Amino acid sequence: MTAREALAWRMAGLLLRPGDGPRPGDVAGVVEWFGAMQAQDVASGLWSLGVRLPGATADDVREALERREALRTWPMRGTVHLVPSRDAHWMLATLGERALAGAARRRAVLGLEEATADRAVDVLGAALAGGGRFTRDQCRQALTAAGVDCTGQRLYHLLWYASQRGVLCIAPHVGTEQTFVLLDEWVPDPHRPDREEALGIIALRYFRSHGPTTRQDFAGWTGLTAADARRGIAVAGDALGTVRVDGVDMIVSTARREAGPLPPVDDWWTLPGFDEYLLGFKDRALMVDPAHLSAIIPGGNGVFQATVVRGGRVVGTWKRTVGRKQTTVRVTPLVALGAAERSRTEQAFGPYGAFVGQPLRVDWA
Repeated sequence: MTAREALAWRMAGLLLRPGDGPRPGDVAGVVEWFGAMQAQDVASGLWSLGVRLPGATADDVREALERREALRTWPMRGTVHLVPSRDAHWMLATLGERALAGAARRRAVLGLEEATADRAVDVLGAALAGGGRFTRDQCRQALTAAGVDCTGQRLYHLLWYASQRGVLCIAPHVGTEQTFVLLDEWVPDPHRPDREEALGIIALRYFRSHGPTTRQDFAGWTGLTAADARRGIAVAGDALGTVRVDGVDMIVSTARREAGPLPPVDDWWTLPGFDEYLLGFKDRALMVDPAHLSAIIPGGNGVFQATVVRGGRVVGTWKRTVGRKQTTVRVTPLVALGAAERSRTEQAFGPYGAFVGQPLRVDWA
């Protein structure tokens, strides 16, 4: 299989073009298909869903999250993701082990004792019990009143730690305020597979949505050890298979492999910065010229710029400015784009304008 053919399969799995089966039709379905979707930036997370749900608006997605079709927490790599609500407990337990084990190093930097962190979890658990929903500042007030020092970066760490322990999760914003609730109250009927089954579930979900790709990409995405990544693939069994892409063995869902070729990728997309399209892989060579990575991830600091994608390859970045009556996006090309290609780019922003519910103007750098 050539890289171009593999890219067509990958883009279908990422729900960015038609594939060979029915597409998920709601937020719950999209998040379950992926298993997890990186979402530390709220606006990016909303558009990651919106771009895969044609016709949905930002308000539609917010309402679905308020209905608990998915939730945000730190299931893996110490990074916020959208996950299926009923799967949050087992994902934290299975994928969060290594991040939780490394918490002592961070506490040492912050000057926090483990006993203090554990006490903060107890304080927040008691304060939120019975359906409470606190903003970040209300969490700070509760901890401060209990004598827990929340200055500097300590508050963020304590909220992360309480969530990593499976006590809190991030509820949808109220206005512009991030909110927290008790995970057990937000999800009273969690799915609790044993660890072996959990590894198989996440392996299948990753490769059906991101494949064809490698075991190393899977381990990097989940933060699992190489041994656990191999075990998850083995547990998934016949649901996964291999293909050879330009001399490299890659894993893909058996259903995708048996469905056969797809037409070449030739469409245009305007994707948020923190999107599975790039963040779901360690090796991004299929989708982006390595020479352009420094423009997409300036400084290599993990902050990804929003991208313009043509035929599966990144051709530009963009930034948005939201005004009272209009949203403006400024596009910076990474390759030469003629008049016709710039027109296609501007048309590709149409769904984003409809999603945010404002007239959209496209400027060029």
